[in-house]
Amino acid sequence: MSDFQYIQTLLDELTVEEFTAGDHHELGPAEIHEYLSRVMYARRSKMNPLWNSILVGGVKDGKSFLAYVDLLGTTYSASTLATGYGAYIALPLLRKAVEGREHELTEEEARKIMEESMKVLFYRDARSLNKFQIATVKESGVTISDPIILETAWGFAEGIRGYGAQTQ
Repeated sequence: MSDFQYIQTLLDELTVEEFTAGDHHELGPAEIHEYLSRVMYARRSKMNPLWNSILVGGVKDGKSFLAYVDLLGTTYSASTLATGYGAYIALPLLRKAVEGREHELTEEEARKIMEESMKVLFYRDARSLNKFQIATVKESGVTISDPIILETAWGFAEGIRGYGAQTQ
């Protein structure tokens, strides 16, 4: 968390520096991603990495942008990205539902895909919560939803044997 707060401080300072330059140039998501990739790589090279995986998304001049950077400074861009456990479990679901139709997907369809992916993640990780928020990024700005609570049913779990302290 402290590394994330440090990154927030760096981005705040960068924003102030760009504003005070007075050149009417605004940093877009691609420039912010590039800046973060340099910061992450520099810290990794000093053997003091920032232990975060970051997704940078945005829209500038009508072009959408989504990219990833991690503690090693590794970067890549794709139409669907996830971090942590979601990169293993949800990303294949997202790819199947989204890739090839990125520009025709409605916001409601995207939200439904996210909710289904989060439900799968919740069922696979017994220590997680079924509560999350969705950020919607548009050229006009970012909105973050109120907390969403997934309806879940554990009735199917009664028949599962072989895990935990169960004996049979």
